[in-house]
Amino acid sequence: MLPSPLRALSGAAAEVTLDVPAPVTIAAVLDVVEQRWPMLRGTIRDHEGGARRAFVRFYANGADWSHHAMDTPLPAVVQRGELPLLVVGAMAGG
Repeated sequence: MLPSPLRALSGAAAEVTLDVPAPVTIAAVLDVVEQRWPMLRGTIRDHEGGARRAFVRFYANGADWSHHAMDTPLPAVVQRGELPLLVVGAMAGG
């Protein structure tokens, strides 16, 4: 699932289904997303090191995966497509 600003930029639906080769990790999912929607390169993760951008969060199976290594395999229910990997724009400010 993509946040509204990324949907507006890419023209993608709120929820997208992707074929991701094993091992299914956040990095592998983002590789497929960036191949399908090249205009999203650099919006979710840094161009150079591939690190998550500061105001982007990842949620899988009801848990915050934002601080897991990008190459950690996602939960089986996410890999099977039973639950989504959520990409969420974090809120900041006062």
